[in-house]
Amino acid sequence: MNLLELTRIADRTRAEAITMIHNAATGHTGGAMSVTDILTALYYEIMNVYPDRPDAPERDRFFLSKGHSCEPYYAILGDRGFFPRSELATFSKAGSRIIGHPNNKVPGIEVCTGALGHGLPVAVGAALGAKRSGQGWHAYVVMGDGEQAEGSVWEAAMAGANYGLDNLWAIVDRNGLQISGPTEKVMALDDLAEKWRAFGWDVFECDGNDMAQLLAYFKSERPKGKPHCLIAHTVKGKGLPFAEGKPEWHHKVPNDEQLLEAYRALGVEGVQF
Repeated sequence: MNLLELTRIADRTRAEAITMIHNAATGHTGGAMSVTDILTALYYEIMNVYPDRPDAPERDRFFLSKGHSCEPYYAILGDRGFFPRSELATFSKAGSRIIGHPNNKVPGIEVCTGALGHGLPVAVGAALGAKRSGQGWHAYVVMGDGEQAEGSVWEAAMAGANYGLDNLWAIVDRNGLQISGPTEKVMALDDLAEKWRAFGWDVFECDGNDMAQLLAYFKSERPKGKPHCLIAHTVKGKGLPFAEGKPEWHHKVPNDEQLLEAYRALGVEGVQF
């Protein structure tokens, strides 16, 4: 796909995600919007996934560690054909498997995630298993920046470097905000890239809401013998004029007027599931 097509998919995915949140009257708007370009790049251009064979042994493994931002993840899986797209209408409804955090009852989802700090350790184990069994697939994990305060992240970071897991890709959605406010006031992280380098990782930084930069990174030749960390600088609430850069939109539901404003800003006429 070309950049324009991927950008349009990302905008449509944001529109679907905010519709899911609006209809369910619950959801994590800010982080869902910031992470959408990353998920779009991975699922439409980078990772080897097989909607008709979700458990294919050769598939790449993906883990959304910041599981509260699951709305665009579900929207993408539905669009790719892992399950009927119409099921998105049941998001967070009683009896639905499309719930508020990734649920491994949904085809394409490896493990239930959302307890912050768990995704990277699982991804390290997956990547190590692939290495030891001589398989060529890669493991990808997306974390939040507030999640970097979890000690388990850094234990896993040490292990990933120790085992030379160059089939492991960690992406930090660096939007600078978490539920309590700016990350640098809650638990200062910078220089985050230097921290990851100190733990032995190959580290790169880019604009995580720029599709061209994301694709250039994932398609570039990266060093062998080290796991890879991308610090993806994003805007929380990206694409929604009323939510961009506002911490109160970490978990907040748009009203009817804001939903229509979101559609206009994203260039989408409306969403039907």
